[in-house]
Amino acid sequence: MSPRLPQLSNGLFLTDGGLETTLIFHEGLELPHFAAFTLLRDPAGRDVLRRYYRTYLDIAAAEGVGFVLESPTWRASPDWAERLGISADDLGELNRQAIAMMEALRTAYAGQVSPIVVSGCVGPRGDGYDPGEAMTAEAAEAYHAGQVAAFAEAGADMVCAITMTNTPEAVGVVRAAQTFGLPVAISFTVETDGRLPTGEALGRAVQAVDEATGGAPAYYMVNCAHPSHFAEALAADAPWAKRIQGLRANASRRSHQELNDSPDLDDGDPAELAAEHAEILRRRPWIRVIGGCCGTDHRHVAALGRACVAVAA
Repeated sequence: MSPRLPQLSNGLFLTDGGLETTLIFHEGLELPHFAAFTLLRDPAGRDVLRRYYRTYLDIAAAEGVGFVLESPTWRASPDWAERLGISADDLGELNRQAIAMMEALRTAYAGQVSPIVVSGCVGPRGDGYDPGEAMTAEAAEAYHAGQVAAFAEAGADMVCAITMTNTPEAVGVVRAAQTFGLPVAISFTVETDGRLPTGEALGRAVQAVDEATGGAPAYYMVNCAHPSHFAEALAADAPWAKRIQGLRANASRRSHQELNDSPDLDDGDPAELAAEHAEILRRRPWIRVIGGCCGTDHRHVAALGRACVAVAA
């Protein structure tokens, strides 16, 4: 584990909520393929992103906690860029611009929120809800290397792979991060049964990545699932469970398929979501990074912050 990341020591860190669902359902924006990074291409889009992140940084300031600034680059990888008509050169530049924006926000909030960690967000090559045909770890390393390289060039503090559906891709991301000298966190998504979309148990997935990489990930997370889907898995009394140190839950109890098929936004109940997180933290105090995923916004993260700060106090 890397000593360079402040969230590895005691203390709660917040991060943002569901970026793409917020922009689509609350801001009324069109985001083909959920690609928020395309907003970096013009001043109006950049302003939207800055306002979005400032909302969450203000919450962290109010709660007196650290913050992980996760770049809006979940879809900023080659296959998705090709679908969007974005060249390889432009893709690299947009990834670097995303980190530069996070750095500028960190500077702007230097006297209000500390520490702030700038994280380069990597998304899955395929659909975040469907593992499809999983790559080999070697293919995944080659696929994600360009994006990780751009993050390193731009000065990111770490890489976080969000919504990983399978272990070989997670291993590939870790190896790419190692190549470029960046700490890395792996965030798996699970179905309503607490297992990865491949059917693999969460604990086995964590163990498999650790075994393949010599325990290289700084920590693991769970995202894009409701606490009712993963709370039982996290209750395991096993060493791997302590490797899960971050949560970015969905607001909705719906399955991935139900969310994918739904034309509306299920934003759940922020107070209920916060209470569920507080209960998890009471039993698992080593969880240090808290934020949201699909359907969550600043209301949910504000409620999470209040509840989790009270437990951590």
